[in-house]
Amino acid sequence: MKSCITCGMPFEGDHANDIGLETADGPVCIHDVQDGAMKTPEDIFEGGVQFFLSVDPSGDRALAERLVRKNMNGLAYWQSHPFAGLQGPVATDEEFGVVMAKL
Repeated sequence: MKSCITCGMPFEGDHANDIGLETADGPVCIHDVQDGAMKTPEDIFEGGVQFFLSVDPSGDRALAERLVRKNMNGLAYWQSHPFAGLQGPVATDEEFGVVMAKL
């Protein structure tokens, strides 16, 4: 299964055609592309925070940031293209599982 190299969104079902950019590293979803280029790592991180805030309406931004770090740090793209925003606390497996179960 293909998925976005920057956020992990699977390209299946309603999102099968949501590839916004093909790179040498792999496909990037429409949410992480702007004006034909990949968004900045900071913008992709913030997009992830906003996504997790929409899934878990508790409004806990610190949790959303930890969830994004856990997700992004687990992707091969960010392991080879690290940036400062990925440093810091990450969500536990339990926290991540609870939120992912809501999807």
